[in-house]
Amino acid sequence: MMRAILVRQFGGIDQMKIATDVAIPTPGDKQVLINMIFSGINPVDTYIREEAFWMLPSLPYVPGCDGAGVVKSVGKLVTKFKPGDRVFMCQTGQMGSLAEFVAVNEENAFPLGDKLNFEQGAAIGIPYFTAYRALFQKANAKSGNRVLIHGASGAVGLAAVQIAKANGMHVTGTAGTQEGIDLVRSAGADAVYNHKDKTYRKKLQNEELFDVILEMLANVNLGHDLKLMNRHGRTIVVGSRGTVTVDPRDIMGSEASVMGVALLTATPDEWSEITSAIVDGIKAGWVKPVVDKVYSMEEAGQAHHDIIHSKGAKGKLVVKIQD
Repeated sequence: MMRAILVRQFGGIDQMKIATDVAIPTPGDKQVLINMIFSGINPVDTYIREEAFWMLPSLPYVPGCDGAGVVKSVGKLVTKFKPGDRVFMCQTGQMGSLAEFVAVNEENAFPLGDKLNFEQGAAIGIPYFTAYRALFQKANAKSGNRVLIHGASGAVGLAAVQIAKANGMHVTGTAGTQEGIDLVRSAGADAVYNHKDKTYRKKLQNEELFDVILEMLANVNLGHDLKLMNRHGRTIVVGSRGTVTVDPRDIMGSEASVMGVALLTATPDEWSEITSAIVDGIKAGWVKPVVDKVYSMEEAGQAHHDIIHSKGAKGKLVVKIQD
Protein backbone atom coordinates (compact mmCIF):
# COMPACT_ATOMS: atom_id res chain seq x y z
CA MET A 1 0.00 0.00 0.00
CA MET A 2 1.03 3.63 -0.48
CA ARG A 3 0.09 7.14 0.51
CA ALA A 4 -1.77 9.19 -2.09
CA ILE A 5 -4.02 12.22 -2.37
CA LEU A 6 -7.52 11.12 -3.34
CA VAL A 7 -10.34 13.23 -4.73
CA ARG A 8 -13.57 11.40 -3.94
CA GLN A 9 -16.02 13.95 -5.34
CA PHE A 10 -15.77 17.06 -7.48
CA GLY A 11 -15.93 20.38 -5.71
CA GLY A 12 -13.70 22.31 -3.32
CA ILE A 13 -10.19 21.68 -2.08
CA ASP A 14 -11.62 20.16 1.09
CA GLN A 15 -12.38 17.07 -1.01
CA MET A 16 -8.64 16.34 -1.35
CA LYS A 17 -7.61 13.91 1.37
CA ILE A 18 -4.55 11.77 2.06
CA ALA A 19 -5.29 8.05 1.91
CA THR A 20 -2.83 5.48 3.26
CA ASP A 21 -4.45 2.34 1.89
CA VAL A 22 -4.10 2.93 -1.86
CA ALA A 23 -2.74 -0.02 -3.81
CA ILE A 24 0.62 0.50 -5.53
CA PRO A 25 -0.01 0.43 -9.30
CA THR A 26 1.27 -2.51 -11.31
CA PRO A 27 2.98 -1.24 -14.47
CA GLY A 28 1.73 -2.58 -17.78
CA ASP A 29 4.02 -4.00 -20.45
CA LYS A 30 4.85 -0.53 -21.80
CA GLN A 31 4.72 1.34 -18.51
CA VAL A 32 7.23 2.66 -15.99
CA LEU A 33 6.56 2.58 -12.23
CA ILE A 34 8.01 5.73 -10.68
CA ASN A 35 8.75 6.21 -6.99
CA MET A 36 7.63 9.84 -6.79
CA ILE A 37 9.74 12.41 -4.93
CA PHE A 38 8.02 15.64 -5.99
CA SER A 39 4.72 16.34 -7.74
CA GLY A 40 4.10 19.51 -9.77
CA ILE A 41 0.96 21.63 -9.44
CA ASN A 42 -0.71 23.14 -12.52
CA PRO A 43 -3.83 25.32 -12.92
CA VAL A 44 -5.46 22.53 -14.94
CA ASP A 45 -5.39 20.37 -11.79
CA THR A 46 -7.85 22.78 -10.18
CA TYR A 47 -10.02 23.06 -13.30
CA ILE A 48 -10.45 19.29 -13.32
CA ARG A 49 -11.27 19.13 -9.64
CA GLU A 50 -13.90 21.87 -10.06
CA GLU A 51 -15.47 20.20 -13.16
CA ALA A 52 -14.35 23.14 -15.30
CA PHE A 53 -12.43 21.01 -17.80
CA TRP A 54 -13.75 19.23 -20.87
CA MET A 55 -12.36 15.84 -19.86
CA LEU A 56 -12.91 14.52 -16.35
CA PRO A 57 -11.59 11.38 -14.61
CA SER A 58 -13.68 8.79 -12.86
CA LEU A 59 -14.00 9.17 -9.10
CA PRO A 60 -12.08 8.64 -6.91
CA TYR A 61 -8.86 9.75 -8.58
CA VAL A 62 -5.33 10.81 -7.72
CA PRO A 63 -4.63 14.31 -9.12
CA GLY A 64 -1.37 15.56 -10.59
CA CYS A 65 0.05 15.48 -14.13
CA ASP A 66 3.69 16.38 -13.46
CA GLY A 67 6.31 14.93 -11.18
CA ALA A 68 9.81 13.54 -10.74
CA GLY A 69 11.36 10.57 -9.03
CA VAL A 70 13.19 7.27 -9.48
CA VAL A 71 12.16 4.33 -11.62
CA LYS A 72 11.10 1.44 -9.37
CA SER A 73 10.31 -1.11 -12.08
CA VAL A 74 9.45 -1.32 -15.77
CA GLY A 75 7.14 -3.36 -17.96
CA LYS A 76 8.59 -6.14 -20.08
CA LEU A 77 8.34 -4.12 -23.32
CA VAL A 78 9.95 -0.94 -21.97
CA THR A 79 13.28 -0.17 -23.65
CA LYS A 80 14.18 3.39 -22.58
CA PHE A 81 14.37 3.01 -18.81
CA LYS A 82 15.61 0.71 -16.07
CA PRO A 83 15.16 0.61 -12.28
CA GLY A 84 17.13 3.36 -10.58
CA ASP A 85 16.89 5.90 -13.42
CA ARG A 86 16.15 9.52 -12.44
CA VAL A 87 13.11 10.67 -14.44
CA PHE A 88 10.41 13.29 -14.73
CA MET A 89 6.92 12.61 -16.00
CA CYS A 90 4.08 14.46 -17.72
CA GLN A 91 0.63 12.97 -18.37
CA THR A 92 -1.82 15.22 -20.19
CA GLY A 93 -4.74 12.82 -20.42
CA GLN A 94 -4.26 11.06 -17.11
CA MET A 95 -3.21 11.95 -13.59
CA GLY A 96 -1.70 10.30 -10.54
CA SER A 97 1.49 12.13 -9.53
CA LEU A 98 0.25 13.13 -6.04
CA ALA A 99 1.13 9.67 -4.77
CA GLU A 100 4.19 7.74 -3.63
CA PHE A 101 4.09 5.62 -6.79
CA VAL A 102 2.65 6.20 -10.24
CA ALA A 103 2.64 3.99 -13.35
CA VAL A 104 3.02 5.98 -16.57
CA ASN A 105 3.31 5.03 -20.20
CA GLU A 106 6.89 4.97 -21.44
CA GLU A 107 6.27 7.96 -23.73
CA ASN A 108 5.20 10.02 -20.70
CA ALA A 109 8.44 9.49 -18.78
CA PHE A 110 11.67 11.32 -19.59
CA PRO A 111 15.31 11.24 -18.44
CA LEU A 112 16.05 13.92 -15.86
CA GLY A 113 19.81 13.66 -16.13
CA ASP A 114 22.10 14.99 -13.41
CA LYS A 115 21.90 18.76 -14.04
CA LEU A 116 18.54 19.20 -12.32
CA ASN A 117 17.20 17.99 -8.97
CA PHE A 118 13.86 16.26 -8.42
CA GLU A 119 12.22 19.48 -7.25
CA GLN A 120 13.11 21.10 -10.56
CA GLY A 121 12.14 17.95 -12.45
CA ALA A 122 8.59 18.24 -11.12
CA ALA A 123 8.46 21.75 -12.61
CA ILE A 124 9.25 20.77 -16.21
CA GLY A 125 6.34 18.87 -17.81
CA ILE A 126 3.26 20.91 -18.62
CA PRO A 127 4.92 24.37 -18.38
CA TYR A 128 7.80 23.64 -20.76
CA PHE A 129 5.87 21.40 -23.12
CA THR A 130 3.05 23.96 -23.38
CA ALA A 131 5.48 26.84 -23.95
CA TYR A 132 7.27 24.93 -26.72
CA ARG A 133 3.99 23.96 -28.41
CA ALA A 134 2.70 27.53 -28.22
CA LEU A 135 5.87 29.04 -29.68
CA PHE A 136 6.72 26.58 -32.42
CA GLN A 137 3.75 24.36 -33.25
CA LYS A 138 1.13 27.13 -33.05
CA ALA A 139 2.93 30.47 -33.55
CA ASN A 140 5.63 29.14 -35.89
CA ALA A 141 8.12 31.36 -34.07
CA LYS A 142 11.58 31.82 -35.57
CA SER A 143 14.92 33.29 -34.63
CA GLY A 144 14.75 37.07 -34.73
CA ASN A 145 11.02 37.26 -33.97
CA ARG A 146 9.82 39.79 -31.41
CA VAL A 147 7.90 37.93 -28.71
CA LEU A 148 5.67 39.35 -25.95
CA ILE A 149 4.93 37.03 -23.03
CA HIS A 150 2.06 38.29 -20.91
CA GLY A 151 2.40 36.76 -17.43
CA ALA A 152 6.03 35.81 -17.88
CA SER A 153 6.78 35.16 -14.20
CA GLY A 154 4.57 32.07 -14.01
CA ALA A 155 5.80 28.57 -14.76
CA VAL A 156 4.72 28.58 -18.43
CA GLY A 157 5.89 32.17 -18.89
CA LEU A 158 9.37 31.53 -17.55
CA ALA A 159 9.66 28.39 -19.66
CA ALA A 160 8.65 30.42 -22.72
CA VAL A 161 11.27 33.08 -21.97
CA GLN A 162 14.01 30.45 -21.73
CA ILE A 163 12.90 28.63 -24.88
CA ALA A 164 12.53 31.82 -26.92
CA LYS A 165 15.91 33.19 -25.88
CA ALA A 166 17.62 29.85 -26.54
CA ASN A 167 16.23 30.08 -30.08
CA GLY A 168 17.37 33.61 -30.85
CA MET A 169 14.21 35.63 -30.24
CA HIS A 170 13.81 39.12 -28.74
CA VAL A 171 11.65 38.71 -25.64
CA THR A 172 9.51 41.22 -23.77
CA GLY A 173 7.73 40.00 -20.66
CA THR A 174 5.23 41.28 -18.10
CA ALA A 175 4.88 40.47 -14.40
CA GLY A 176 2.89 41.83 -11.48
CA THR A 177 5.52 42.26 -8.76
CA GLN A 178 9.08 43.54 -8.55
CA GLU A 179 10.21 40.05 -7.56
CA GLY A 180 8.48 38.65 -10.63
CA ILE A 181 10.01 41.32 -12.86
CA ASP A 182 13.47 40.50 -11.55
CA LEU A 183 12.83 36.79 -12.11
CA VAL A 184 11.74 37.31 -15.72
CA ARG A 185 14.76 39.49 -16.38
CA SER A 186 17.07 36.87 -14.86
CA ALA A 187 15.50 34.26 -17.18
CA GLY A 188 16.82 36.26 -20.11
CA ALA A 189 14.04 38.67 -21.16
CA ASP A 190 15.25 41.74 -23.02
CA ALA A 191 12.59 43.99 -21.47
CA VAL A 192 10.08 43.52 -18.64
CA TYR A 193 7.05 45.62 -17.66
CA ASN A 194 4.86 45.64 -14.57
CA HIS A 195 1.36 44.83 -15.79
CA LYS A 196 -0.09 46.45 -12.67
CA ASP A 197 1.38 49.79 -13.73
CA LYS A 198 -1.46 51.78 -15.31
CA THR A 199 0.93 53.17 -17.92
CA TYR A 200 2.50 49.89 -19.00
CA ARG A 201 0.29 49.47 -22.07
CA LYS A 202 1.37 52.86 -23.39
CA LYS A 203 4.97 51.85 -22.80
CA LEU A 204 4.41 48.62 -24.74
CA GLN A 205 2.91 50.60 -27.60
CA ASN A 206 6.11 52.62 -27.78
CA GLU A 207 8.00 49.42 -28.62
CA GLU A 208 8.01 47.87 -32.05
CA LEU A 209 5.05 45.62 -32.77
CA PHE A 210 5.31 41.94 -31.89
CA ASP A 211 5.43 38.93 -34.19
CA VAL A 212 4.25 36.56 -31.44
CA ILE A 213 2.29 37.14 -28.24
CA LEU A 214 1.79 34.42 -25.64
CA GLU A 215 -1.23 35.32 -23.51
CA MET A 216 -1.73 33.78 -20.05
CA LEU A 217 -4.81 35.84 -19.09
CA ALA A 218 -6.79 36.44 -22.25
CA ASN A 219 -9.93 37.66 -20.49
CA VAL A 220 -7.95 40.70 -19.33
CA ASN A 221 -5.44 41.31 -22.10
CA LEU A 222 -6.65 39.92 -25.42
CA GLY A 223 -8.32 43.09 -26.67
CA HIS A 224 -5.12 45.03 -26.09
CA ASP A 225 -2.96 42.26 -27.60
CA LEU A 226 -4.72 42.66 -30.94
CA LYS A 227 -3.35 46.20 -31.21
CA LEU A 228 0.23 45.09 -30.53
CA MET A 229 0.69 42.53 -33.29
CA ASN A 230 2.91 43.05 -36.30
CA ARG A 231 1.68 42.27 -39.80
CA HIS A 232 0.77 38.58 -39.83
CA GLY A 233 1.36 38.51 -36.06
CA ARG A 234 0.13 35.59 -33.96
CA THR A 235 -1.40 35.75 -30.49
CA ILE A 236 -1.53 32.37 -28.78
CA VAL A 237 -3.99 32.02 -25.90
CA VAL A 238 -2.42 29.85 -23.21
CA GLY A 239 -4.76 30.80 -20.37
CA SER A 240 -8.05 32.60 -19.70
CA ARG A 241 -10.35 32.85 -16.72
CA GLY A 242 -13.38 34.48 -18.24
CA THR A 243 -14.85 36.15 -21.30
CA VAL A 244 -13.60 39.17 -23.22
CA THR A 245 -14.88 41.58 -25.85
CA VAL A 246 -12.58 42.38 -28.78
CA ASP A 247 -12.73 44.46 -31.94
CA PRO A 248 -12.04 42.21 -34.95
CA ARG A 249 -10.99 45.24 -36.97
CA ASP A 250 -7.79 45.31 -34.94
CA ILE A 251 -6.56 42.21 -36.78
CA MET A 252 -8.04 42.80 -40.22
CA GLY A 253 -5.54 45.30 -41.61
CA SER A 254 -2.54 43.43 -40.22
CA GLU A 255 -3.97 40.02 -41.17
CA ALA A 256 -2.96 38.89 -37.72
CA SER A 257 -4.42 35.82 -36.03
CA VAL A 258 -5.47 34.51 -32.63
CA MET A 259 -5.17 30.83 -31.76
CA GLY A 260 -5.65 28.74 -28.66
CA VAL A 261 -3.23 26.08 -27.45
CA ALA A 262 -3.94 22.82 -25.61
CA LEU A 263 -1.17 20.35 -24.91
CA LEU A 264 -3.68 17.52 -24.69
CA THR A 265 -4.46 17.81 -28.41
CA ALA A 266 -0.87 17.22 -29.58
CA THR A 267 -0.50 14.36 -32.03
CA PRO A 268 2.03 11.59 -31.28
CA ASP A 269 4.48 13.18 -33.74
CA GLU A 270 4.00 16.62 -32.17
CA TRP A 271 4.43 15.14 -28.69
CA SER A 272 7.66 13.47 -29.75
CA GLU A 273 8.96 16.76 -31.18
CA ILE A 274 8.05 18.70 -28.01
CA THR A 275 9.51 16.25 -25.54
CA SER A 276 12.72 15.66 -27.51
CA ALA A 277 13.34 19.41 -27.71
CA ILE A 278 12.94 19.90 -23.97
CA VAL A 279 15.09 16.89 -23.08
CA ASP A 280 17.75 18.33 -25.40
CA GLY A 281 17.34 21.64 -23.60
CA ILE A 282 18.01 19.95 -20.26
CA LYS A 283 21.22 18.48 -21.66
CA ALA A 284 22.22 21.84 -23.17
CA GLY A 285 21.57 23.60 -19.86
CA TRP A 286 18.99 26.20 -20.86
CA VAL A 287 16.06 24.42 -19.23
CA LYS A 288 16.21 25.95 -15.76
CA PRO A 289 12.91 25.44 -13.91
CA VAL A 290 12.11 27.90 -11.13
CA VAL A 291 10.29 26.56 -8.06
CA ASP A 292 8.42 29.20 -6.11
CA LYS A 293 7.25 27.12 -3.14
CA VAL A 294 7.37 23.56 -1.83
CA TYR A 295 4.35 22.10 -0.01
CA SER A 296 3.88 18.93 2.03
CA MET A 297 1.29 16.35 0.99
CA GLU A 298 -0.91 17.64 3.80
CA GLU A 299 -0.75 21.08 2.15
CA ALA A 300 -1.69 19.91 -1.37
CA GLY A 301 -5.12 21.57 -1.12
CA GLN A 302 -3.46 24.85 -0.19
CA ALA A 303 -1.18 24.51 -3.23
CA HIS A 304 -4.27 24.17 -5.43
CA HIS A 305 -5.71 27.32 -3.88
CA ASP A 306 -2.49 29.29 -4.19
CA ILE A 307 -1.86 28.54 -7.87
CA ILE A 308 -5.16 30.25 -8.73
CA HIS A 309 -5.22 33.02 -6.11
CA SER A 310 -1.57 34.04 -6.00
CA LYS A 311 -0.98 37.81 -6.06
CA GLY A 312 2.10 37.33 -8.21
CA ALA A 313 3.34 34.13 -9.86
CA LYS A 314 7.02 33.35 -9.44
CA GLY A 315 7.52 29.96 -11.06
CA LYS A 316 6.16 26.53 -10.21
CA LEU A 317 4.49 25.17 -7.09
CA VAL A 318 5.46 21.62 -6.13
CA VAL A 319 4.47 19.10 -3.47
CA LYS A 320 7.10 16.99 -1.69
CA ILE A 321 5.91 13.38 -1.67
CA GLN A 322 8.82 11.79 0.17
CA ASP A 323 12.56 12.16 0.83
